Amino acid sequence: MKDRILLGHGSGGRMMHQLIREYFVPEFEPKSLNDSAVLEGINHGKIAFTTDSYVVSPIFFPGGDIGKLAVYGTVNDLSMVGARPLYITAGLILEEGFPLEDLKMIISSMSVAAEKSAVKIVAGDTKVVNRGKADGIFINTSGVGIIEDGVDISPLNVMPGDKVILSGPIGNHGISIIAERNGIRFNTPILSDTAPLNNLVAEMLNSTKEIHAMRDPTRGGLATTLKEIVIDSGLCIVIEEESISVPAGVKGACELLGFDPLYVANEGILVAIVKSNVAESLINIMRENPLGKKARIIGDVKETPSGMVLMKTSIGGSRIVEMLSGDQLPRIC
Repeated sequence: MKDRILLGHGSGGRMMHQLIREYFVPEFEPKSLNDSAVLEGINHGKIAFTTDSYVVSPIFFPGGDIGKLAVYGTVNDLSMVGARPLYITAGLILEEGFPLEDLKMIISSMSVAAEKSAVKIVAGDTKVVNRGKADGIFINTSGVGIIEDGVDISPLNVMPGDKVILSGPIGNHGISIIAERNGIRFNTPILSDTAPLNNLVAEMLNSTKEIHAMRDPTRGGLATTLKEIVIDSGLCIVIEEESISVPAGVKGACELLGFDPLYVANEGILVAIVKSNVAESLINIMRENPLGKKARIIGDVKETPSGMVLMKTSIGGSRIVEMLSGDQLPRIC
């Protein structure tokens, strides 16, 4: 199957990165794998532009749905380069026979999400394919935002001595999806953390411009996101297992299902790499926002070993954290 696309190519992990680097990067203009492109020279300023597609299954899940996920995911991708999201377009691919009532609910959810995110959905497209040629509904979105003067966020800016900040608990989105997909019920329901991060990011940038890199750990989870940063920066990140918040329900579900929380997708948290002397004050700012109230420092940036993520475990050992290699949770967003 080396000559065919597999589910693992959409996992957010090693297979997907290999596909992008071997096939897309040589042919297209951007040479970076950031979620948003930063475009300069437009009215002497900078804008951010992003596009994404959403094929999550099921389309309705505890804490959200495909419409809310599409809007918030686009808003967050723009926010991770420090942009203020402004406009979104939406393309919907519908399968013949898809219930109009479900479509109405999804469109309404997108409208509410856009209003909550202070963005406008300004254009779109609708296509209908034959029954059996799609799985109900797929959504593609594109987004545009403005980057203010003095904001320069990129993994290339990461330096030894920087601190690694995580804005909240990991694993809620991925486990909520897999539980709903497989009919698993918990005593305390696990809800997706799907949320717009642009307000939190704006407050962070108002506090300091010493934010060197940001990412939202979606597909591939926290582990893959950190690995992407060290690959781009050529540095090393060392994290503390005990500093990473994993909700009890997520931890129990991962043990039951054989998942590692570090690789489970998230949709409402961010990782920020910041200059060490602003880390504590930035944490205090973040904790004033509902989406950052559990923010904490989880590690440091080191010069060596280059391109590696290491985790100090709770039992006193050390673990090499690699990128997700397969398709632990396909169709998660």
